[in-house]
Amino acid sequence: MSITNDTQPQVIADGSLEGAFPSDFLWGAATASYQIEGAAQEDGRGPSIWDAFSRIPGKVYRGDTGDVADDHYHHVEEDVALMAKLGLDVYRFSIAWPRIFPQGTGVVNVKGLDFYDRLVDTLLSHGITPLVTLYHWDLPLVLQEQGGWLVRDTAHAFADYAEVVAQRLGDRVEWWTTHNEPWCTAYLGYGTGYHAPGLQDMQMAVTAGHNVLVSHGLAMPRIRAHMRPGAQVGITLNFTPAYAADDRPETLACVEQVDAFSNRWFADAIFRGSYPQGVFDYLRVSPPPIEDGDFELISAPIDFLGVNYYSRSLVRAGESTNGTAGTTPSIEYISPVPGATYTETGWEVYPDGLRLLLKRIHDDYAPRAILITENGAAFQDQWDGDGHIPDPQRTHYLHTHIQAVGQALGEGVPVRGYFVWSLLDNYEWSDGYSKRFGIVYIDYPTQRRIVKESGRWYASFLASQKGLAGL
Repeated sequence: MSITNDTQPQVIADGSLEGAFPSDFLWGAATASYQIEGAAQEDGRGPSIWDAFSRIPGKVYRGDTGDVADDHYHHVEEDVALMAKLGLDVYRFSIAWPRIFPQGTGVVNVKGLDFYDRLVDTLLSHGITPLVTLYHWDLPLVLQEQGGWLVRDTAHAFADYAEVVAQRLGDRVEWWTTHNEPWCTAYLGYGTGYHAPGLQDMQMAVTAGHNVLVSHGLAMPRIRAHMRPGAQVGITLNFTPAYAADDRPETLACVEQVDAFSNRWFADAIFRGSYPQGVFDYLRVSPPPIEDGDFELISAPIDFLGVNYYSRSLVRAGESTNGTAGTTPSIEYISPVPGATYTETGWEVYPDGLRLLLKRIHDDYAPRAILITENGAAFQDQWDGDGHIPDPQRTHYLHTHIQAVGQALGEGVPVRGYFVWSLLDNYEWSDGYSKRFGIVYIDYPTQRRIVKESGRWYASFLASQKGLAGL
């Protein structure tokens, strides 16, 4: 990330969004399979690493699981009708690998494919374009027991799975992403243990990350072989831009280290065919096992890059420590930032960071197209028991971030679409059901769906883009 000393959120002077977006800009919302589907033991679905991880005491808030979640598996027609009512152009969802291959490989579960086939057809019947994500963290448990992302066999199993899904849905799906946030798969799953499978070894994390990238490279041609003409395939990466809290040289060096780890670890591999210099020294690990031809696979051209953005990090150099590389300053993350606003997840609200990030990605990597595949915020939402859920903070968050996207477009960044995270309140991984990101409220005991004020604002905004009346 380009370094700046500005620590205060940028105020966008003109709140208007008129004329900022072309008529073919894609507006959508996103979800993920384990977070909304439920039906965890139905129709042949096998267990995933999250089914196992969520049952380990202390790993997930209150021991919450995704067994039922939003019960989307049984509410497909209702949920798609709601998307149409909101005016969505596109719906981004993920496929549950354990629904397709309960054992990770081998025999295909046809009922699993039937579910997604019905979802795609229902979307198309409402004029909504499907965007399929093939992996959003729910690895079949059987594969984890055989080594998970620590072994290359899993990369080959993923390519086989991707091809089976593409064979079934490729005649109707125009947008594909292989992976969602491989940084989280690797670092949170294998490095910190905060996510499934819950391992805590940074050497394992970089090995897992490399094998995920190899799986992306292996899957790309398998998906392309079954895509309809004009369809697009890419990958979604999460970015947390790093900013300097002061202009000391040691702070600027710390920012570069954090940026290499938080942003360039996977982006450089995808677009440059290499890992950032010094990233593994920063992590105090050896490089992962890299075989001949790996980077040719990993860096094969993609049609678009999915960008997930929620916040930034503000960094400064702390006290120096002695290590094998000599005396180096420690890295301090500034939180809270004076004068900043925060979400319920403790993330700073910094909309201008999205504009600057998009410009930086365009300048540094020049992807053919960019989709904002996730952007949103968790706040404390209170339902009045009827149909009114005020969430002005989320509405403001969406408005200012969409405005930042419009500004990036005006600066020449090839952004093609924007997806709110999330369509529905859902299972928020280790936070269980304690955090609500949705523009639609879920009353979990009754599974009732209630559109929040932010959802009504989004629907009205989308309608205005099309010259229609909103909700």
